[in-house]
Parts: sequence; structure tokens; C-alpha cells
Amino acid sequence: MTTNNSEPGPVIPSMISIVDYGMGNLRSVEKALEKLGCATQFVTTPEAIDAADSVILPGVGAFGDAMAELRRHGLVEPLCRYATGGKPMLGICLGMQVFFESSDEAPGVAGLGVMPGTVRRMTPHEGLKIPHMGWSGLSVKPGSRLLESVEDGTHVYFVHSYHVCPSDENVIAADCQHGCRVVAAVERGALWGTQFHPEKSQAAGLAILGNFARAAGAVSTLTFP
Repeated sequence: MTTNNSEPGPVIPSMISIVDYGMGNLRSVEKALEKLGCATQFVTTPEAIDAADSVILPGVGAFGDAMAELRRHGLVEPLCRYATGGKPMLGICLGMQVFFESSDEAPGVAGLGVMPGTVRRMTPHEGLKIPHMGWSGLSVKPGSRLLESVEDGTHVYFVHSYHVCPSDENVIAADCQHGCRVVAAVERGALWGTQFHPEKSQAAGLAILGNFARAAGAVSTLTFP
């Protein structure tokens, strides 16, 4: 009788897929993940999304343009499938907004509809400019996996004129104030989103991306930040 005493092989980290549909700061997101030691790839096809271990949907620009590009690339149905399939997915800024059903920015244009609610234009207040551009402190809800170890008052970087209004308060992971309440992060199961840009939010943003990377199996431990 022989016994196999060989040690198990090393665990190979999974790869994070960043959706390239012409509407995001792909390089900034890629570089931030590289600092965390994550392997990444850009994906452009339905097949690549279906096969992904985890997905980040970035976004900069207008809601209607984003949905038009996703439709043009045939990515709407694959992203909807992915968002409801239990694998880790993160939407950033406009990438989070398109999770919702509609937006004031593009009347009549349907979003992905994987989170309940809509996107509204921010109301100007005296002394506060729209777009909301700069650093704001977070009010973090208890139990968020995405914002684990992020303290109340942590400042992160925003650039936006529209904000999400979920019809289910339970998906809100954090908010902030800019003349009105701004939903800063959402979370439902493995589907996460940030209105702010973690890739531009220095150490706090890297910690948040690190939480996503750990959930995605892309890293086990972090050496930075």
C-alpha cells in the first residue's frame, strides 16, 4: 500500500475582469489593482463576461451613452446574468448607476435593472457646486463587506452630477452629504457598487478595492496599503 504524502499545490489567485466598453477609466482601475497584487484582464465580449471569475464595470460619462455602448457590444444580457449569478461584481461611478432601472439623465433609456430604483440629478444648494467633485466623508452602514474596516468619516473622491436613489434602503452600504443625501455605495450579496472612485481615493480606495479582491479570490493577503 502506498501513501501519497505530497503537499497540495499553491492556490492560484483568480483574475479580475474589467469591462472595456469605451466608457471607463480602465487604466486607473488596472493600476490600482496592480498595487494590490491582483491579476487583471480587459474583457469586451459576452463570452468573456460569462467565463469571468469576478467583474468590475467602470464608467465615466453619460447614462444613455453607457447603455448604448453596452447594447452595441452585446453586453447587457451577459452583465444582467452575471450580476444575479452570485459571483463578485463591482460597479464604479457610472458603472454603479447603470445597475439601476432608469436615470433622469436619459429619460426612456432602461438601465440594467439589477438593483431597484433610479438615478436622479443632484439639486444645487447654496455654496455647493454641481458636479459634486472632490473629497467627502462616508457614513458607513454596519455589516458592509465592501467597506469592511473603513471607518465613519473616511474621505473618498467623487465626480458626479447624478446620484442613485434605491427603492430598497437595505442595499445602501454608505452615504455622504453634498447638500442632500448622496448614496455612496450599494451592496446586495456579491453585487457591489460605489459612486465614488476607489481607484482615485488613495489608501482608503485601495483598502476598498482590496476587500473586493479578497471576496473575488484575487488576493489572500494584502501588503498595501
